[in-house]
Parts: sequence; C-alpha cells; structure tokens
Amino acid sequence: MGSLVYQVISSAALLTLGMYHLISTTRNYLKSPHAYAAKPFHPFPYPRRLPLYLIILSLLLAMAHHLLVSADADPLVRGATAVHRITSLQSAATLFLFLLLAFALLIADASPALLPLSPDLSFALASVLFLLHAALASARAALQTSAIEAKCLSVSANLSHLSALLCLLLAALPRLFPADAALSATFCLRGLWALQSGLSLYADAFIPEGCHRLLDVTSGVEGSTQCDLDESKLRAVAILDLAFLIHAIIVVLIVLLTYALFARSFGGRRLGSYEALPTAASPTDPNHSLIQMKALTGTQA
Repeated sequence: MGSLVYQVISSAALLTLGMYHLISTTRNYLKSPHAYAAKPFHPFPYPRRLPLYLIILSLLLAMAHHLLVSADADPLVRGATAVHRITSLQSAATLFLFLLLAFALLIADASPALLPLSPDLSFALASVLFLLHAALASARAALQTSAIEAKCLSVSANLSHLSALLCLLLAALPRLFPADAALSATFCLRGLWALQSGLSLYADAFIPEGCHRLLDVTSGVEGSTQCDLDESKLRAVAILDLAFLIHAIIVVLIVLLTYALFARSFGGRRLGSYEALPTAASPTDPNHSLIQMKALTGTQA
C-alpha cells in the first residue's frame, strides 16, 4: 500500500510540475516570441520561489521513501546480496543530485552574485542527471525478475533519455520553444506513467490478468508482482504498451489545448496582426473634397 501511495504522490508532483512549466513556457512565448528564452525555473507570482520549494520538498520525500525501502529485508532468494537495497540506494543518490541542482537554482535566484548559474548551464547539468537516471533505470530493468516492473522501468529510462536530449537542445538553443514545450510534456507523461506503474504493480484491480502479487514479499521490492506464464507476461507487456500510447495521446491533447487557449487570448494578434486599409475617405478628412473634385473632373472629361 505504501508503494502505491508513493506512486500516486509522485504522479501528482510530476503532473503539477509539467503543467506549470508548460503553461508558463507557452504564455511567455506567445506573449513575446522575439524575446523568448527557455528557463529552468519560472517564478511564481507570490511567493516567487514556491515552485522550487515544492520541488525540493518532493525530492526529499522521494529520497526518504527509497531509503526506507532499502532498509527492508529482501525475502526473495537473490543470492547473498539484497539487490533491492543497492538499487534503492542508487535511486536515492540520483534524487540527491537533482536536489543539489534544485538548491543551486534557489541560491542563484536569491543571490546571483553568490552563484551566477546561467540557464544554459542549468539545462546542461539537468541533461547529465537525466542521462544518469536513464542508465540506472535501464540497469534496474535488466535485474528485474518481474516482466511488468521491468517494462515500467524501461519506459521510465526512455523518458529520461528523451528529457536529457531536450535539456541538451535547450542548453545549446535556448530560444527553441518546441523543445521547451516537449520537455514539459515529458514531465506530464512521466507523471501519468508513474500512476500507471503504481496501479499495474500494487493495485489488485489493475494488475493484468494472469499476474499477481506475491503475498510473502514486501510491496515495492523487486519481483513483488509476477506473471506465471509466458503468455501472461506478453499480454501484460502489450497492455502496458497500449496504456503508454493512451497517456501519450492525452499529453499531446493537453499541449495542443494549452497552446490554443493562450493563442486565443493574446497570441493571435502578436503573431498575425495587421492593420486594415481604409475603404472610404472620412468626411472630416481635409483631402476629401479634393478627391471628390478630381473624381468629378474625370467624369466630365
């Protein structure tokens, strides 16, 4: 139950972060396309650094969860080493690096003279951290005895690879709005996938047919959800692939709807403005009588 609650909280945090970044990025771009530049941190109206505070709090809670999971005894026969302890500590260490980056952004915003952290350097550091997270997730997927959990970790690793690429693009091309919007979309998609992973692994009503949770295994430990037959494994993986496509469609619709709403508000007159030419001279125009005289002369001739 604890692992499911953690996945739900992670999903809410990632979705909130992705939506806030998407709204802020789209608004800034449509408001002033020529002055637009990607930012790793969008200030809140009040208090200004509220997004960073929430990110730091979420990372601290995630680290605490992984440290608690690493303290449980491994009930599975996996040799002399408790594999899940090592992988949980690796996850906590990766989150600690993201926490350091969040603190660096906080200090840079509060005191630029103390830590002049430029946006391009911030995106470059984030790219490295996402690559590290992708490598660890891929390694954890290779160690899994559960086909469902391995699939969930594999998708998470692919999303981290995509996030790393987008951060690298923004570090080199900070005015590339599609990359910034896509980065926001990856956070939203990661949030939906965290919820899907929690439901597929720890909620009995959502575990694919032919798979089940092991009652004598602590929830959240690798291999706690197993599929008995190869056919059940293949069906479970296919269901997860379909769920991922549905989540991707939802995220694309969210991005398009957000862009359309802001474009309708003020983007249209910024990007496609024009001034209508006058169709008739005004009676108060001093040249109005002159125009009429010329027209009359031309008619008489």
